[in-house]
Amino acid sequence: MLPVIALVGRPNVGKSTLFNALTRSRDALVADMPGVTRDRHYGVCRTGARPFVVVDTGGLSGVDEGLDALTAQQVRLAIEEAQALVFVLDARDGLLPQDRSILAELRRSGKPIIAAVNKTDGLDAQDALAEFAAFGISRTLPLSAAHNRGTEELIAAALPLLPEDVHEELAPAEDGSIRVAIVGRPNAGKSTLINRLLGEDRLIVSDVAGTTRDPIRVPLERDGKRYTLIDTAGVRRKARVEEGVEKFSVIKTLQSMAAAQVVVVMIDARENLADQDLTLIGHAIDEGRALVIAVNKWDGMDAYQREQCQRALERRLVFVDWAKQVFISALHGSGLRELMRAIVRAHTAATHELGTSDLTRTLEQAYESYQPPLVRGHAPKLRFAHPGGTNPPTIVIHGSRTKHIAPAYQRYLENFFRKRYKLEGTPVRIVFREGENPYAGKKNVLTEGQQRKRQRMIREMKRRKR
Repeated sequence: MLPVIALVGRPNVGKSTLFNALTRSRDALVADMPGVTRDRHYGVCRTGARPFVVVDTGGLSGVDEGLDALTAQQVRLAIEEAQALVFVLDARDGLLPQDRSILAELRRSGKPIIAAVNKTDGLDAQDALAEFAAFGISRTLPLSAAHNRGTEELIAAALPLLPEDVHEELAPAEDGSIRVAIVGRPNAGKSTLINRLLGEDRLIVSDVAGTTRDPIRVPLERDGKRYTLIDTAGVRRKARVEEGVEKFSVIKTLQSMAAAQVVVVMIDARENLADQDLTLIGHAIDEGRALVIAVNKWDGMDAYQREQCQRALERRLVFVDWAKQVFISALHGSGLRELMRAIVRAHTAATHELGTSDLTRTLEQAYESYQPPLVRGHAPKLRFAHPGGTNPPTIVIHGSRTKHIAPAYQRYLENFFRKRYKLEGTPVRIVFREGENPYAGKKNVLTEGQQRKRQRMIREMKRRKR
């Protein structure tokens, strides 16, 4: 395991900005307002002599109720698992009583502390540090996270505090895990699902819609397989999105869908299937991602309500009939085994490698069973096929007059290949390629004998017209 350093402090002191600077990423959502970060956000800093894990935490506001209390609980869990703590302070706000109470809690943990005085750009560094000398922390450093100044000195001060006998782990994108993005409308139960799969309160769960703002990546190992679960912010209709933070959260959600291999769209069974759910499914298809539809809050519904829900899903999701529908209860854990199996099957189908010869034989069978409609009296010819990539499986078909193939015939080919190779849970892309005419643009030059013959034919035609 890599050593862990937690970033702790008041709201809006620049912890997320510092996290992005240390991890050389834009994973943490940054906005000029307090309380943007709520869950623990993990990343790896590799710019120093040794890599270590950085944990971005929510701001400690001192309020012990509502979301602030849940955020404080996540901060305390980060403090408990860290080997060193970075106490982030605001040089422009100065020393506040709230900073003293946070420092007292950090000292009770017994972990080594580094005081990082942020937002010192444009200020005299020594004057900015003088006010915080009352804390008595020997390792107090000036910092400007927004301009990436002072981060190298912070890393150099933090490395001696970390244990030596650790082994570097692979980053989530490199360990062969299945990247699964869980998306849906607000309050659909995405964070509850991840907490249930992990068996711990890793993410904040609240009845307040929009609790999750940052996309949080969580590793999971289940039944011998590794997963990277990505909890995303709930996506509402564009007309209802008012706050700037929510707009950035929606952008992060769409980026997480593009970075994932499998997208799980969570639908609230107790509410009608909304257009926003269909929009999210459309985004997943446009990105070419494998798709699983999880119908949550299935428990507590009577037989009539369940029947009406299933009929609505069958009617409105006919365009993604290849996607597996799983009925679950994230709160009580029912249906989760079937959900994980559907994720594995969808990932296996999306990454299935096809062969050129087998694809060509399958294409010949499909062509013989049902030929495309005639185009100006001629039938399009499909000659051979070869793979064009995975995730999603892409099939390139070469032939003539392929530009005039009807969409209905393209869907027929897609379903034929899907049934032949059991591609459940993934979109299939068909790309047509038409061979160029080697004589296009070339003019046939007549020989002397052909020219004399042409002149004789012209004279004969004129004589007959007389």
